[in-house]
Amino acid sequence: MSYAPNGFGLSYLLTPMVKRLLIANCVVFFATALVGEGLVFEWFAFQPDAILTRPWGAVTYMFLHGDLMHLVVNMLAVFFFGPPLEARWGAREFLRFYFVCGLGGVVLSFLFQPVWIVGASAATYGLMLAFAMNWPTVPIYVWGIFPVQARYLVGFLFVLTVWGAGPGAEGSNVAHFAHLGGLISGFLYLKADWRPGERMRQIQRSATTRRRRLAIVPRQERSDPVPESQATGRRLREDAALYDRVDAVLDKISAEGIGSLTPEELRLLDEVSKRHRSN
Repeated sequence: MSYAPNGFGLSYLLTPMVKRLLIANCVVFFATALVGEGLVFEWFAFQPDAILTRPWGAVTYMFLHGDLMHLVVNMLAVFFFGPPLEARWGAREFLRFYFVCGLGGVVLSFLFQPVWIVGASAATYGLMLAFAMNWPTVPIYVWGIFPVQARYLVGFLFVLTVWGAGPGAEGSNVAHFAHLGGLISGFLYLKADWRPGERMRQIQRSATTRRRRLAIVPRQERSDPVPESQATGRRLREDAALYDRVDAVLDKISAEGIGSLTPEELRLLDEVSKRHRSN
């Protein structure tokens, strides 16, 4: 499975987080083969009946695979669909999305098909969905031969997953509900746009646009003694001061991360974001 570089315009170079995920999954697979699958799965697979005693399984299950083919298929999906998403979002947001989809697979599987699950399939299904939502018409060459637009390929996978999760899913060795959970959680996450970095970029673009608008207002208009113009000038100065504060907060995020913001700074970003949406 591959996509056409001419129609897509992105390189095949591995991005840092994708590379780390590939290495981590491969290392865990071969370490499992050395230690013994039974012991590793017992402690690190997701087990519905051990969710209270071994809750870490909801995360560690994503790095376990039942056999070599299971590993290869999932890592190919990460290899092909991960780099363009990481390049667009950044490593931190890409990894957050990856885990959101993996956890979504856990939740749906726990609710409707409470069995042991291993594998990165829920996360990789989410990556394929995100790719299709960002580049819907890019041709994906299945087995390197048959071109299918990304949106149709993911749509087919969705239908296939829903079909597999239907009656008789209990006896299947494939975690269809986990796959479906990865798709649904990824879709909801992207539609709600809960990506903090993307939100910050939107605010920054808004702040830059506002500053440019302020810059082209003639100076004499701001100093006009007419009351209405004075009010306009005062509002412009207040806006300029507000976006100077936003710039300082954005610089702090770049240097220390969003977790370093105070409640007051978060309220400031919320205020500017709401103002931007209302305009």
